[in-house]
Amino acid sequence: MSDATLHDAKQDPDDFAVQIADQVESFIVAVTEVAKGDEPGSAIPYLLLEVSQLLLAGGRLGAHEDIVPDERYEADAGPEPDDVDELRERFAVLLDPADVYSEVFDPYVPRSEPVACRISDDLADIITDLRHGMAHYRAGRVTEALWWWQFSYFSNWGPTASATLRALQSLLAHIRTESPLDELDGLDTDAGAAEDGALEEEAGRVMAEEIAAPLGLRPARR
Repeated sequence: MSDATLHDAKQDPDDFAVQIADQVESFIVAVTEVAKGDEPGSAIPYLLLEVSQLLLAGGRLGAHEDIVPDERYEADAGPEPDDVDELRERFAVLLDPADVYSEVFDPYVPRSEPVACRISDDLADIITDLRHGMAHYRAGRVTEALWWWQFSYFSNWGPTASATLRALQSLLAHIRTESPLDELDGLDTDAGAAEDGALEEEAGRVMAEEIAAPLGLRPARR
């Protein structure tokens, strides 16, 4: 199946593979476009919606019986796109200083310690996983694509998207209820990043000025 026939009208819209591929492609296209913007006030709601919809596809993959690839070894999916780092950097700038959040890696591990994560890293990692499967799909290796999406849903992009969704939902909740975030107190994914003090800013004030105002939730400060 080539790129030109990805949305061939002859394809059965009720086919499981077609539906999953459509949801995956929709997420990739939408999130890539959001990264090109410069308005966090509109980006956060859109990202919340897109990640939520992607997790619906993930839930369907997770509930599906184990998908077994046709070949024992994975076929070469070709070179990875080279724009992921640019996308990561765009989101880091767009979402600063609310990019960093804390997450418990595995809720079933007793006394798990929260770890610092970045929404920008999460989105780039998710898109990398999804594109890998899409390369198989476009090459006509449909079962291989479904296997990869299902496998990586459990092993990487599913947990990552779930954590990202919670972070985005929390951001909007703070904005809509006008409750400032606590100081980030040096939280970062890099050991030495706390030295620059950038993440010690009062995130609620910045959100009120740069995020809530564009959403029309409160007037912009002058």
